[in-house]
Amino acid sequence: MLVYGYGSYGASIDADFSFSRLSLLDRGFVYAIVHVRGGGELGQQWYEDGKFLKKKNTFNDYLDACDALLKLGYGSPSLCYAMGGSAGGMLMGVAINQRPELFHGVIAQVPFVDVVTTMLDESIPLTTGEFEEWGNPQDPQYYEYMKSYSPYDNVTAQAYPHLLVTTGLHDSQVQYWEPAKWVAKLRELKTDDHLLLLCTDMDSGHGGKSGRFKSYEGVAMEYAFLVALAQGTLPATPAD
Repeated sequence: MLVYGYGSYGASIDADFSFSRLSLLDRGFVYAIVHVRGGGELGQQWYEDGKFLKKKNTFNDYLDACDALLKLGYGSPSLCYAMGGSAGGMLMGVAINQRPELFHGVIAQVPFVDVVTTMLDESIPLTTGEFEEWGNPQDPQYYEYMKSYSPYDNVTAQAYPHLLVTTGLHDSQVQYWEPAKWVAKLRELKTDDHLLLLCTDMDSGHGGKSGRFKSYEGVAMEYAFLVALAQGTLPATPAD
């Protein structure tokens, strides 16, 4: 079972038809989209209850939904996978810090994971506009709250699931060094020998590869990672 989550900016993640997802369904995957607070699927209040000092509702909703889906029999507890990008990548980072044992593998696409550092750097073009979503960390209340969930700041010495992290060299929204420093900290502290892969596309930005067929290359890589994990055909650690 692959569980996709986002839950920010009031965005609605609709269950649209996707040709590419058929390749997962044909290989036995269940694909779930979780509508968590912070998204806009259930109206304005649903969004308001997942931003600023209520952001942790987003993370709790996602983990609760994963637990519920497994309890209802939609997936195997030993083969639960997670995926999210950008602010959804933050969701992935929080999820594996809090409940690493819940997932066999996780894909974090262009993840916003060093929340405090990024939000303190007003030289980044989008930072000040982001105050309306996350708050201004110059305010001690927001600073402490952000730091309490920021994935980078909460990496600990524990076992993590298999991880594939993607970034683009020309990403103006989540600069490439942010996922890179998160991966470096995970490599330093994690206690397992699971895969931890960082894919940096030297030509892409925040939206991944440009063009229909180029974009499918990224999807194919991500799905190959998931299928190989589910089928047990990936080694526990990369070959030398």
